[in-house]
Amino acid sequence: MDIWFHPARELDAVVRAAALRTPGFDAEFVPEIRLADPRHGDFQSNGVLGYAKARQQNPRAMGMALAETLKKDPALDPALIQVEVAGPGFINFKFTPAFLLAWCRRYRNESAFHEAAGGLYRGHTLVVDYPSPNVAKQMHVGHLRPMVIGEAIARLLQFCGAKVIHDNHLGDWGSNFGTLILALKESGETLAPDPEAALAQLERLYKAGSAKAIDKNSPWAESARAELVKLQNGDAENTRIWRQIVAVSNQAAEFMYRLLGVTLEHTLGESFYRDKVERIYAELTKYQLAETSEGALVVFHPEHPRFKEQPFLIRKSDGASNYASTDLATVLYRVEEWHADEIIYFTDGRQRDHFEQLFLTVEKWFRAAGRPVPRLRHVWWGTILGEDGRAIKTKSGESLKLHELLNEAQARALAILAEKNPDLPEVEKANIARVVGLGAVKYADLRQDRTSDYEFSWNKLLALDGNTAPYLLYAAARIHSIFRKAGLPVDDPAREVLADVFQTPAEINLARKLFALPSVLEATLADLRPHFLCTYLYELAGEFSTFYNADRVVVDEKPVQARRLLLCARTLRVLETGLRLLGLETLERM
Repeated sequence: MDIWFHPARELDAVVRAAALRTPGFDAEFVPEIRLADPRHGDFQSNGVLGYAKARQQNPRAMGMALAETLKKDPALDPALIQVEVAGPGFINFKFTPAFLLAWCRRYRNESAFHEAAGGLYRGHTLVVDYPSPNVAKQMHVGHLRPMVIGEAIARLLQFCGAKVIHDNHLGDWGSNFGTLILALKESGETLAPDPEAALAQLERLYKAGSAKAIDKNSPWAESARAELVKLQNGDAENTRIWRQIVAVSNQAAEFMYRLLGVTLEHTLGESFYRDKVERIYAELTKYQLAETSEGALVVFHPEHPRFKEQPFLIRKSDGASNYASTDLATVLYRVEEWHADEIIYFTDGRQRDHFEQLFLTVEKWFRAAGRPVPRLRHVWWGTILGEDGRAIKTKSGESLKLHELLNEAQARALAILAEKNPDLPEVEKANIARVVGLGAVKYADLRQDRTSDYEFSWNKLLALDGNTAPYLLYAAARIHSIFRKAGLPVDDPAREVLADVFQTPAEINLARKLFALPSVLEATLADLRPHFLCTYLYELAGEFSTFYNADRVVVDEKPVQARRLLLCARTLRVLETGLRLLGLETLERM
């Protein structure tokens, strides 16, 4: 038989085919393959129970009959996979140590994992919409999550075969620019050459201008609206100022993207779609999905319990577009120009209603127009909390700037490193501190269930024990040191040929944990929750530690040494691959 990378998928196909050769089963049978209790096997088929009961048959007897067919199936070599029936017809599949050894030999590095995992999303084109910051504002700690979560999910999807298009949908068009332009003109200031300083300057000016425009009918507010109209009508001076504001915003953001390893291909802001919204209004009106209400153009979704009386506003009463207008135009563009099968949006949970209404509107609109409806998903998250249980802030009560947080992470990592390894060269210490500090912040975010709030704690995220980036980075570096001390390369196919079958409990348990990688990738992407992969890597590192403490690796018996070095090498490559998919760099020394 072949050595499967995706055992759940392969078993599903094998069991379905075997059922058709077994009396009492037909094409309606669904195997329901899932991970089993490790005490009983690796995978379990639970489909017989419900299938038999619905037909008033004996589940145990039907399970036994199907198991007998499976035991004779050439796709299931009994030396590699054992089939047993448990309880009222559950069928357990246990992969033998011989299979685990063959699996570890075949899937030996990131390239092999990638090639095998590619079947999950091959032929699928996705657009990932992140991090999508608003311009003219410094990034604060809240901007960490779209970059970190978005990048991890994009990498995972691409690793599993999808064609991923990264689009940074900037908030670069709106009423705030009238206030900004007027405030900048009145101040007589020129923007600072440093992008972060320029953003601080713009935030100060905008705050002052907003205070003057509290009364919407004041002369100042009227002047700000006039500046906005001039911008929208293409006034040369206002367009120049707008472009300058967008440029400094992008420069500051791009520094953060590089620092955090964010991959971007396109940066198409709301301004890109300002000449495309008229088509949206026309089509939604043509298909009788939009109607005029109090002078505005809206879409109602009366069938939805929460949106019966909450319209989806797509054009304001003054004729101006809004987020909904440009978001609808963006979906159409991505489908028509990029042929997207799926679009994934990354924002915090406060925008859930907006995206739910957007998705409902797109589905009705595309069906009415006879277009294929893309899959639309909203990946949302909770809030980063300080140790007081409230949204994390500076001591003065301001939003914590992201660059300050990342600088502090690297400084704290450097201080710990200087204390533990004072003799390291300064350049090496600085690089390790960068990798550990940034990795610790990113991993602390990713290891949480994204829909939950979490408490930000320097002591926890920089700890060398527990489910942290420093612990996992150290685990990988520790395995490198095993090979370095032994004077052996990590990857050596000739040495691996000498390995005999895994024998000790620690060897078998570690091999089974490695073999779980494909199932973890599938589970992570099923609901786009990176913390599943984080938990797996933490458990893998713990399983390796148990193995290393129980079984000496460098021994005289060549077959024993070969199989244990094989387990070390595979653990290292899975750890490095998993961390890279999460957006973290790894180290050979710490």
